[in-house]
Amino acid sequence: MKLFTCGTCGQTTHFDNRVCVRCGSTLGFLAEDMTLHALVPEGEGLWRIAPREGVYRFCDNAAHDVCNWLLPADSPHAFCEACRHNRIVPTTDPKGLERWRRIGAAQRHLFYSILRWKLPRPTREEDPAGGLVFDFLADELDADGNVVQAAMTGHEDGLVSLRAAEADDEVREGVRVSMDEPYRTLLGHFRHEIGHFYWTQLIRDEATLEEARRLFGDERADYAAALQHNYEQGPPADWQQHFISTYASCHPAEDFAECWAHFFHIVDTLETARAFGLNTDPKGHEELEAEVTFDPYRAPDAGRLVEAWIPLSVAMNAIQRSMGQPDSYPFVLPPPVVEKLDFINGLVRRSAG
Repeated sequence: MKLFTCGTCGQTTHFDNRVCVRCGSTLGFLAEDMTLHALVPEGEGLWRIAPREGVYRFCDNAAHDVCNWLLPADSPHAFCEACRHNRIVPTTDPKGLERWRRIGAAQRHLFYSILRWKLPRPTREEDPAGGLVFDFLADELDADGNVVQAAMTGHEDGLVSLRAAEADDEVREGVRVSMDEPYRTLLGHFRHEIGHFYWTQLIRDEATLEEARRLFGDERADYAAALQHNYEQGPPADWQQHFISTYASCHPAEDFAECWAHFFHIVDTLETARAFGLNTDPKGHEELEAEVTFDPYRAPDAGRLVEAWIPLSVAMNAIQRSMGQPDSYPFVLPPPVVEKLDFINGLVRRSAG
């Protein structure tokens, strides 16, 4: 994620900021130029970005303090590039709103990457059968408020469903522990499930499909049987030599989605490191030396990304341990995974033209 600058006073600002902490200017993100802008009031509900021409308004979800993205004042859309894909959102009671705000923050972070890469994102209006749409689902509760049936997170034909209760740290962490996962976040959910969507969007010609099946396996394999086998017998003994996670080893579709999510993780974090000018240069440990001097969103191949990522992730994990916290990136990238990431990098680059 890039750093931004307040156009009024020059203060450094961050992607999710609503107000400049120095001068108090209202801030809004404009997808058109991928920039967080300081705004000048221009009548009721309208804003200018000085000194440029044009008048803007906030996404309608700004009324709930859920979104800080802008649209041109004459846009036919009520919602921004991210929010217009939503179909079912949490309730607007205090608990529902807090969940929605956390989910919305993760969703906008996802869309930052989608927009940077210019990936296709048809809505259901544009593609009724397979357009991208999000449902943030509530659990089924009994009269006493106990969970009778937890909502499911998943993807089907462009519909990404997310269990809204996972916006609560205690719920999400409980699931992570019960499923013995090293990592579980809202942003991770978004990045994984969107990987399923982009399989259908980007893997369409026979040559690309053949290469995808060579790397990940045949996605037509019985999904229910594969999951059942994984739950009953666990992952293959040598899974770490071929897969990014145990879940990736259970079915080719999940392998692709997991690698897609990690590709997003790596590129976005490398961009953040570059924005802050971070580099690693531990004396006497030259193999851990790295500096992000390139735009990760335009990396020619995954090798370039991994070369910078491994030293940075090792340093991040060491810092976390120094704070008594779990590793930020508790994963290993064996050669077959790097090859899969390179395939995904190629898909994204071709899509962006």
